[in-house]
Amino acid sequence: MRITVIGTGYLGATHAACLAEIGFEVLGIDTDAAKVAALNAGVLPFHEPDLPGLLRKHTESGRLRFSTSMEEAANFADVHFLAVGTPQSGHAGRADMSQIDGAFRSLLGQISHDALIIGKSTVPVGTARRLASMARKLGPTGAEIQVAWNPEFLREGYAVQDTLRPDRLVFGTDQPGPLGVLRSVYAQAIAAGTPVVETDFETAELVKVAANAFLATKISFINAFSEITETAGGDISTLADAIGMDARIGRRFLNAGLGFGGGCLPKDIRALQARTQELGLDLTMDFLSAVDQVNLRRRDKVVELVEQTLGGSDISAKVAVLGASFKPESDDVRDSPALDVAARLDGLGYEVCVYDPIAQESARRRCPQLEYPDTMEEAVAGAEMVLLLTEWQQFRTLQPADLDSLVSGRRILDGRNVLDAATWLDAGWQLMQLGRKTEPVTELATSATAANGVLA
Repeated sequence: MRITVIGTGYLGATHAACLAEIGFEVLGIDTDAAKVAALNAGVLPFHEPDLPGLLRKHTESGRLRFSTSMEEAANFADVHFLAVGTPQSGHAGRADMSQIDGAFRSLLGQISHDALIIGKSTVPVGTARRLASMARKLGPTGAEIQVAWNPEFLREGYAVQDTLRPDRLVFGTDQPGPLGVLRSVYAQAIAAGTPVVETDFETAELVKVAANAFLATKISFINAFSEITETAGGDISTLADAIGMDARIGRRFLNAGLGFGGGCLPKDIRALQARTQELGLDLTMDFLSAVDQVNLRRRDKVVELVEQTLGGSDISAKVAVLGASFKPESDDVRDSPALDVAARLDGLGYEVCVYDPIAQESARRRCPQLEYPDTMEEAVAGAEMVLLLTEWQQFRTLQPADLDSLVSGRRILDGRNVLDAATWLDAGWQLMQLGRKTEPVTELATSATAANGVLA
């Protein structure tokens, strides 16, 4: 079977390379000629572990190549995966469907024989049925264009693993024909025991946004309790451990801290709210507004803590920000909490130096006004305060001695609650972690080894 993947961003490039790894001949299509040239040269334009090797392997073997020609795509294969973006538009959080619609129409205009178009993008419910209707109206005379929806569930940093060994496969169709093709495409994963859900268009579309809405809610839930423990007292990590022991709740995604970001969760919960309102269900997803607001307030809290801590210092004090990507093992800075905090501190007049092991260039393009030293040591040199905002492994394992001789002020805000409090307090540092009640600095000496001795 020959397959095309239309759209070669994070999702499409990963899917194309993994399909080639499974054994298919694959053609990736994109309107960006520079990106296509880079991919054909085996160069990945973003960071994703394990993917560069697959890309080089299969572009060299000839099993995978890329093009800007939709005509070539239509002639190359009968099975087409649609993996273009659905970014947030400027209209009440709605998903911008222009790329989906444009790619779909362009492909329909070139197809001359029976074909199956499989959507992988995250879309508002009702999109697949609308596109299937469009295919019937605009498809070539005498040919049958079928549509299916197969949502992606990739985690940045684990995308190859999640594609080759998914935890579930969802096939949404309005007729049985596409199911055989989908089962053939994913035969390897199905043989390995991956469960398959065969359903209608609407359920398939909603599975992805429901999963993201639930995860966002779980993160904001523990961060809402973090606001309580910061004020009333208590340890948010211990609280999360305790409720996470309940099998109905589980411990994953119950990590209090700076909150979520990236290109999926924020836009998907806003698009879901917008779509339910279009359906006349004005109150159904109202709670997601609170989820969004709790998440954004964590960024406010970090900025507030910096201002409080450096209140007696010159407003131009140097602040070192460790981390720019929205999560470790990614160079994605879309809606990154870390980069947002850095930019806001810069706007307040602080000298902000940002260091990220991978996302320096992505961050520089997004926020060129900030400083981006080449090393962590340069970033923290002379800093009055250090902010750990993305939990890269090299930051998680930091010890006070790593920074003692470099900084001007021994103050660190752990925005991901990954540092051992006692270690830093015993070394004489002023430590702040989200979800723990603020104690006066003068009490640090007597409570250095106690969990309640951690600031904020």
